[in-house]
Amino acid sequence: MNNTTATEAEIRPFLVDIAQSELDDLQNRLARTRLPQPAPGDDWEAGTPNSYLADAVARWRDGFDWRAVEARINEHPQFTTHMDGQSIHFVHVRSPHPGATPLLLAHTYPGSFVDYLDMIGPLVDPVAHGGRPEDAFDVVVPDAPGYGFSQPVTEAGWTTARVAAAYDVLMRRLGYESYGIHGSDNGAMIARELGLLAPEGFLGLHVLQLFSFPSGDPAEFEKLEPQDYAGLEHMQWFQSVGGYNTMNASRPQTVAAGLSDSPVGQLAYSELFNSFGNGTSLVPLDAILAEVSVAWFANASAGMSRSYRDNALAAGETRVSDARTGVAVFADDFQTIKVFAERDNSNIVHWSRFERGGHFAALEVPDLVVGDIRTFFAAN
Repeated sequence: MNNTTATEAEIRPFLVDIAQSELDDLQNRLARTRLPQPAPGDDWEAGTPNSYLADAVARWRDGFDWRAVEARINEHPQFTTHMDGQSIHFVHVRSPHPGATPLLLAHTYPGSFVDYLDMIGPLVDPVAHGGRPEDAFDVVVPDAPGYGFSQPVTEAGWTTARVAAAYDVLMRRLGYESYGIHGSDNGAMIARELGLLAPEGFLGLHVLQLFSFPSGDPAEFEKLEPQDYAGLEHMQWFQSVGGYNTMNASRPQTVAAGLSDSPVGQLAYSELFNSFGNGTSLVPLDAILAEVSVAWFANASAGMSRSYRDNALAAGETRVSDARTGVAVFADDFQTIKVFAERDNSNIVHWSRFERGGHFAALEVPDLVVGDIRTFFAAN
């Protein structure tokens, strides 16, 4: 192993320790907030409303305790290492129970490793949370390149496929010969790419979404069930409000200039935490502020946005995944339609539906997500 490779493979301890000067700067910027002229009705129809922002900024300034969040984060062992020239930040918690299943948790957009803070304890030590020792996991939670503390991004081209390959290297570097993955949103796409990669010892992917869409074949629609038509309506609704997809995929640096200079801009552009599901989100405001604070302190907006452009430039034909796959569909999330999903994924062995929870279920109903992960991997 040459010196460059040795340095690249080194795993270094990491603590989140935001300087007081950065906290003071955030407070000063929040104190000088200038909201836009409100849209008629000041609701979510045209984007993030002033009424929401005013309340959130007030909480961010006077009630939200970043130091408490920081301490909670630092309760978990964190590290950095380099993969393919890129610094990767990750949480790694080993279970006290022998034979724990290694599990990688892949986060959302506009989220980070913070998505999973509520799930780490129940996954790692199920006995302490009403579960069985055989349900235990060793947990690895990376920040994807461009997100959280995996900054800065040093070069273009960090597609979900490239991230998946880097995650496989990470798990091997940590000593795991086999492992599974859970993911949502961007993390679900990374999980599926790992399924396509099919590394040795891969135990399968558990996701909250499989992004499969109609091919145009009329025969597909003949197989749809009544609930699937509601799913199609949800897709159409999301396409009508998902302008950030186009902006991130085409002009990421343009929007990042505003987000990197304005914490309220960062908060407003992170509207998915509150608006996904058209008013049904259960994500607590303090959880949103924790996520947005990480993005702000890490100056992550450009990397997060550019990840969309990297994927857009690399887009190709959909490949069929043969990996063992489990899907959990939450009531107020993107509704994965089984007919389309089974066309693109040949080995779906687990399918569950939940009547409570949405796109950010790990932040909304973490107990339900933990339970479904346990069920899927227990049947492996």
